[in-house]
Amino acid sequence: NNSSQLSSLPLHILLYVNGVYYIFYFLATLAMIIYKSQVFSYPDEFLAPDLAVLFLMAILEVPRLYLGFKGNLTEAEAPLGLSLGLTVGSVLLCVYLLLWQSYVLWADVLLNAVLLAAYGLESGLKVTAIAAFVS
Repeated sequence: NNSSQLSSLPLHILLYVNGVYYIFYFLATLAMIIYKSQVFSYPDEFLAPDLAVLFLMAILEVPRLYLGFKGNLTEAEAPLGLSLGLTVGSVLLCVYLLLWQSYVLWADVLLNAVLLAAYGLESGLKVTAIAAFVS
């Protein structure tokens, strides 16, 4: 049956929501890093890596979401698999911001916990979609 649709609507919706949430996450995290650099004695040698991780994460987010949408809509496992690989990188950067940035505020914990939960749910849906495309 060639008319069966295998692309995942829940995955599509979650990719969209993650894209919107990531814009909020980036701006809020950037604002908090700026706030912390003003309020706390934030050593310059720690400020740069924290900012670099945030910007690297933002750079990764664009192809991660694009490949996720493309792979899902074209029902192609390769772009979806690449998106899944980039998600692993994003998770590691998110964990850095959650555990190892210079100052971690409760808002950092909340923002990163929501992002990690979304990445986890999205990864599960990607694996399910890839399995459906391959079979």
